[in-house]
Amino acid sequence: MSDTPVITDMQIIPVAGYDSMLLNIAGAHSSYFARVLVLLTDSAGHTGVGEAPASLILQRILRDAAPFIIGKKISQLNAMLTTLHEQDLAAKHPLQSERVDEHPWSLEKHNNALAVIETALLDLMGQFLDEPVAQLLGAGKVRDEIPVLGYLFYIADRHKSDLPYREGSSREHEWYQLRHQTALTPADVVRLAEAAHDRYGFKDFKLKGGVHAGEVEIETAQALKKRFPQARITVDPNASWQLDDAIRLCKGLDDVLAYVEDPCGAEQGYSGRETLAEFKRATGLRVATNMIANDWRQLNHALQLNAIDIPLADPHFWTLRSAATIAQLCNEWHLTMGCHSNNHFDISLAMLAHLGAASPGEITPFDTHWIWQDGQALTKEPLHIRDGKITLPDKPGLGVELDMSAVEAANRLYNSLSVKDRNDALVMQQLIPGWAFSGKQPTLMR
Repeated sequence: MSDTPVITDMQIIPVAGYDSMLLNIAGAHSSYFARVLVLLTDSAGHTGVGEAPASLILQRILRDAAPFIIGKKISQLNAMLTTLHEQDLAAKHPLQSERVDEHPWSLEKHNNALAVIETALLDLMGQFLDEPVAQLLGAGKVRDEIPVLGYLFYIADRHKSDLPYREGSSREHEWYQLRHQTALTPADVVRLAEAAHDRYGFKDFKLKGGVHAGEVEIETAQALKKRFPQARITVDPNASWQLDDAIRLCKGLDDVLAYVEDPCGAEQGYSGRETLAEFKRATGLRVATNMIANDWRQLNHALQLNAIDIPLADPHFWTLRSAATIAQLCNEWHLTMGCHSNNHFDISLAMLAHLGAASPGEITPFDTHWIWQDGQALTKEPLHIRDGKITLPDKPGLGVELDMSAVEAANRLYNSLSVKDRNDALVMQQLIPGWAFSGKQPTLMR
């Protein structure tokens, strides 16, 4: 590929969109969420794009990475990413902020940077080869439809905050109004599930826990199963339950819970991998995680301890190619591939769709927050969720084309924010004065 196009420009564009007051173990979502886009332009006139979580540190890392990207042939994708990774390990850190005291180095942010750059490069390579990104990953494209689940949250009362949350409107569908309204009881969450099922056709649901006492969250899961008896239901308390409580709450619920995500974590000198292994043995339930197997070393230890069944490999910190490798390992080792999600725009929706399309064997429906951001597209033809699935576009690369007017508006919104980095605890303090994060205390149990 000596004649492959050369990268001529790299743009880093922070963007923001609107969110609901969703509750989780870290507090409450702000009225805004922020992401960052990387746009790579090549000498053939193509533009490759990637999306990642936004932070001021990550944006500095990306700016520092630009000299290692611009001027390189897209066929040097592997060498570019290897160089970036090795530069971070060198004595002088070209990707690290100059002021270590102001901007502490974060491996996660470094991985986010590698992931978003890799995605944009794969998008360019796919366009050059006239192939979808899925065809360039792991086993290649093995499916055209990717199952996703209905990701449900408890929602705080936005009227108790002075942040400019949206009111929502039911003009297009009831979902678009309900997702902004208070939802703190099992009945409220079931109503959300009914609206999401009607709008998107979900067959399966996940409840974000770590908010109420465990008994309330299990009651909510049971109410969801009663309303949707054919659905696969799961709950994710983000390791906020003690091991004994997790066993007590979940034992005997194999007719309700298809699997449990991170029910417990490190405690009393035992690692999260050890407690999850004990939970599995005691309950017989399958376990998913996005907390204790987020790099190759962690995954190795988790599998040695038989602590997990479903690694949730988020391409935003694993990278698309590494996540696809995990999918191949899951297929060979009789595990189940899954995907973690956070607030995102539709470029990320395309990323997880291509990952799912390249994941062989059994996969659990992927997580996606898109239903909470739906209507805020940054592409001209955003992917849709229908019948609980995303259909992969029949186009090369990621198969998306940016709507630059929408991107510019989202960038203006980002620039208008007084607080740009995410801080769920700060928002939560508007509901409970003095609230502080505690990984072992549900959000509303303070």
